[in-house]
Amino acid sequence: MRRALSGIMVVTLAMGQAGCAALEGLRTLVQAPQFSEAEGQPAEIRLLGPGQGAGPLGGAAIRIWARVRNPNPFGLTLSTLQGTLFLEDSRAADADFPLGLPLTAGGDSVIPLDLRVSFADIPGLANAIRRAVTGDPLPYRLNGTVGVNAGQLGTPTFGPMNLLTGEIRTR
Repeated sequence: MRRALSGIMVVTLAMGQAGCAALEGLRTLVQAPQFSEAEGQPAEIRLLGPGQGAGPLGGAAIRIWARVRNPNPFGLTLSTLQGTLFLEDSRAADADFPLGLPLTAGGDSVIPLDLRVSFADIPGLANAIRRAVTGDPLPYRLNGTVGVNAGQLGTPTFGPMNLLTGEIRTR
């Protein structure tokens, strides 16, 4: 009887480990969501004076419209986006968005990403501030990581990677 129970336990454990290995293999099948600028919805920057929630020297409110596409043949939820916004290659702001955005298989969605930049915290942005004040386009890039909830396939995180690049115009 003991031998039979031991044999059953060994087979059960082996099947469990094989199932875990298969699940790990399936997780590698999940592809990262793809980000691009949303057509017809340009990124914009709005200058903020002191006392408008951007610190003692003022700052900027930045809105970037992103199209997020799910390249997978199954639905998933974009759960997090963490990253750094660069204006003219100078670090400007950190981004940390808990999203919870459902994406259908092969589907896409347009979302706004709102960031605040305090001029007091970013001495390297003098040229970017001048460009924003004069209305010149301001190049940006958003680098970061994204996390998804793919149901039975797990909750993988992708990155760090370049998520978005483009130009921002003063509003």
